[in-house]
Amino acid sequence: MRDSIVNQAQRFLLKVLAAGPVPKHVAFVMDGNRRYARRQQKQVQEGHADGYLALRRMLEVCLRLNIQCVSAYAFSIENFKRSEDEVKALMKLAEKMLLEFCEHGDILDEYGVRLNVLGRTSLLPEEVQLAVRKAESMTRHNTRAILNLCMPYTSRDEITTAVESCIRNADPSNPQITEKDIDAQLMTSLGCSPPLDILVRTSGVKRLSDFLLWQCCEDTQIHISSTFWPDFGLLDFVPIILDFQRKAWGRQISL
Repeated sequence: MRDSIVNQAQRFLLKVLAAGPVPKHVAFVMDGNRRYARRQQKQVQEGHADGYLALRRMLEVCLRLNIQCVSAYAFSIENFKRSEDEVKALMKLAEKMLLEFCEHGDILDEYGVRLNVLGRTSLLPEEVQLAVRKAESMTRHNTRAILNLCMPYTSRDEITTAVESCIRNADPSNPQITEKDIDAQLMTSLGCSPPLDILVRTSGVKRLSDFLLWQCCEDTQIHISSTFWPDFGLLDFVPIILDFQRKAWGRQISL
């Protein structure tokens, strides 16, 4: 009974929030899985698994708010330097996550979400690459929203790749490259993502960790939450959305 009342209250709250201005693109630096695991006296792998559940939870919250695009920092290229056991566990979790997303009736299918895996995917184990291709292929027809899973990703690598593409595509007689050219070759742009409105980092750490550096350099609102990612939920997200709406209404009044 209590759970039913809580769920109804959450749905009502989301409807109220969705009636106001909502961001088109929200990104999450899902930080704090390992510290959460230690605090809960769990294995590190369990912390990452709980982090995956938090991603599904927050993705559904965003979709109910009619947010068009969600980007999640799932695995940095630098994370390959972690212990072999942790990397293997993360790769197994990634494969499981991708295959679950492919299932009929799962959250991507239910809400019409297209999945893009952004990053240097050639570094992933073959079985994870196969899962990436399957998940991307099976959701390619979805047009309501986008989920960008950034893995293995760093912003410096994305920008470098974009510049290399610009050089290859440049007119030899006029080899100038503009910011607009580079922006068009970013992985998010190639995946049809709208401009980034909000970037949220959990666990209280105040750095971007090489995530979407180009995309958040102008009008993006950056929020640092002290909550560890596996514990992050609607009540942590509501103040962030309200702050976005307050600023959006402020801009409208000033016009």
